[in-house]
Parts: sequence; C-alpha cells; structure tokens
Amino acid sequence: MTTLDKLDDRIAAQAFRRLVRHLRHRTDAQNIELMGLAGFCRNCLGDWVSEASGGELDRDAAREVVYGMPYARWKAQHQGQATPEQIARMEASVARNKQEAELDEELEDSFPASDPPSITQRGG
Repeated sequence: MTTLDKLDDRIAAQAFRRLVRHLRHRTDAQNIELMGLAGFCRNCLGDWVSEASGGELDRDAAREVVYGMPYARWKAQHQGQATPEQIARMEASVARNKQEAELDEELEDSFPASDPPSITQRGG
C-alpha cells in the first residue's frame, strides 16, 4: 500500500474539493493548457468522478460538479480558441499519457506468476 492509498478519505475529499474550487476560480487556465502541461483537464477530472461514482453520476452530471455549471455553459463563457501550439502540446501530452499507461500494463503483465505477491501487487 502506498502513502497515497493510506491517505484518509476525509482528507482526500477536502483536498479534492479545494482543487475543484481552485479550477472553478481559475477560468483563465484553459483545459487545453492543462492537458498540454499536466496531461489532464477539468473534463478528465469530471470523467474520473463519473467513473468513481459507480454509475451514480453520468459524465455530464460529474462534469457539472467540477465546472459548477453545465459544461456547455462554461465552454461558451470561458473557453477560448486553441492555438496550433496549444493543440500540439496537448497531443504530445496525450501521447505521453498513452505511452505511460501502456508501459504500466506491459510491466504488470511481464512479471512471472512465481514472483512473490510483494513484487507483483500494486503498492507493494
């Protein structure tokens, strides 16, 4: 178990809410810029909320939690036109995310079954 896995859910929830409030406040930080720099954006965060909800929230409802309004309204009010440079950075970042995810899968599949659980289990 990693230190992240040991983090109390109450504390994690408070930090998550603070992150969401910060993103709501910083409408000048465009999603495409977030994608280009960090490999995720508000939409990703909303999608993760939807996935974590186990079906209680669909993507639109979860994104509304993140945006504080329907995504279409936020987009109309705050989203600017992406530049070719922003698009290129985002595409490179998305490709990096995909490569790292594939590497994680390859590593997970590459351990022989004879390895002890402490080596093959995540967080071990």
